[in-house]
Amino acid sequence: MHHRVFVYGTLLSGEVNHHLLAGAQCLGPHRTAPTFTLYRLGTYPGLVRGGVTAVAGEVYRIDGAVLLRLDALEEYPRLYGRLLIPSPYGGTWVYHYRGPIAGKTVIPTGDWRGLTRDPVSVQAGAIRNTRNAKTQAVRQALGTGSGQGGTPPVVRKEILAANERK
Repeated sequence: MHHRVFVYGTLLSGEVNHHLLAGAQCLGPHRTAPTFTLYRLGTYPGLVRGGVTAVAGEVYRIDGAVLLRLDALEEYPRLYGRLLIPSPYGGTWVYHYRGPIAGKTVIPTGDWRGLTRDPVSVQAGAIRNTRNAKTQAVRQALGTGSGQGGTPPVVRKEILAANERK
């Protein structure tokens, strides 16, 4: 079974977690309806329901195995939930942040890439040069980027089950 997912942060092409979308088909760019708020949560963003911001990102067509990898990265359903939004490509999943937002910085443009790619911004430089603890922990759990290789047994079992249902 295939799904569509809207990505707006570290999963964007050229960003640190894009490798988790290996095998996915990029359907194209998209900007959501202006019904969200995008927060900077350190070295990654969090989209929150409610607000007046149209968030910029990309839509991908993914299979069940990729969805499981993304669920692990986003700590779904504890830290992030999934919400179905409209896109030019059909109904599309987006991960929305469920954690605390008090004291977090709003990204008023709704554009994570614009924030992190600004060559003169000290904030952008700090984001690019800081290791993401969430990403590091998930990479180690998934066995990617940590030098360990392989997929942990629980994730491997879920991936195999998803492939059998195809």
